[in-house]
Amino acid sequence: MKIGRFNSYLRSIPGFSLLDRYLFLELLLPLLFGMGLFTSLGIAIGTLFDLVRRITESGLSLTVALQILFLKMPEFIVLAFPMSMLLATLMAYSRLSSDSELIALRSIGINIYRLIVPALILSIIVTGLTFAFHNYIAPASTYQATVTLAKALKREKLPFDNDNIIYPEYTKIKLEDGNTRTVLLRLFYAEEFDGRQMKRITILDRSQPEVNQIITSQSAVWNLENNKWDFYNGTIYLIAPDGDYRNIVRFDHQELSLPRAPLDIANRGRDAAEMNIQQAREYLKIVQLSGNQVRARKLEVRIQEKIALPFVCIIFALIGSAMGVRPQTTNRATSFGICVVLIFSYYLLSFISSSFGVWGVLTPVMAAWLPNGLGLIAAILLLVRSA
Repeated sequence: MKIGRFNSYLRSIPGFSLLDRYLFLELLLPLLFGMGLFTSLGIAIGTLFDLVRRITESGLSLTVALQILFLKMPEFIVLAFPMSMLLATLMAYSRLSSDSELIALRSIGINIYRLIVPALILSIIVTGLTFAFHNYIAPASTYQATVTLAKALKREKLPFDNDNIIYPEYTKIKLEDGNTRTVLLRLFYAEEFDGRQMKRITILDRSQPEVNQIITSQSAVWNLENNKWDFYNGTIYLIAPDGDYRNIVRFDHQELSLPRAPLDIANRGRDAAEMNIQQAREYLKIVQLSGNQVRARKLEVRIQEKIALPFVCIIFALIGSAMGVRPQTTNRATSFGICVVLIFSYYLLSFISSSFGVWGVLTPVMAAWLPNGLGLIAAILLLVRSA
């Protein structure tokens, strides 16, 4: 009954022929089957075993475990979309090829490129769904799962960097010839961070034109109510431009209006998988100011991967269609085996390319998009050979 209603809906789409509806339905059922299969496998391997271990060893309650399992599901749905698209095209077109239906269609003048149009349309729709899940749903739910697990295990502190917090702040000055130059405005250094307060802090402040400040303090805490830093047990050295001391001020408690960015750098809060593209780009600006080039490069690669991943659905659809339309007698088990090999090869290439991007061998854009580019070339070659 539901298939009949869906067929009626397809019939109402302008320009959607009987052939398109037939091929679309042939693709839809394997796609739904693949979504259920790959999502279940991902959850079982990536989350379920770990939750069972925590239930038995750490006393995690079953209710909380089920809640975490539900929250982690969108993360694996994102990965299941491209794999399901590959499986759907392989199974659907292989079935049509083995039953000689493709031969019959080609005998009446329908070429290969026309036959894969429904697969291409479906892959574009799935690409949009993948992007929505990957950028809006999965990051929020994954972060909530992390927080829920931390609270359940009484580890409410999220990961943080606990040594050598450095935050340089720059400004641009105008030179006499009209050009601008970037100079250091303020340098913040904390020797240690325990998740709540900075310890053993040194600040070089050049924000005042006539005087420089050097601030040292035993500890500092961010005041949420006033949006300022509370410094404790420290000294402020006022230095003239010629290097002479102007004044020395010792204090037990001093409130200073300085940027919150050092705390944002130290208290990482979210991993790249737990941030959407906009949040990751905002965090990237903070990381770049910290001078940590390795972390900044890694985050740039992850941002590009968030954009590139949804388009894998189109690549896999083209590859699966090109392989499926070739004359063969392939059953479902063989299609699944081919699918697993292709998926493993693609994600192995993605892992290597991503690592090269983090190491600086490739640019972040090239590292994220290289697998897609190679996959597209392979798909086009396969289609040309099949046609």
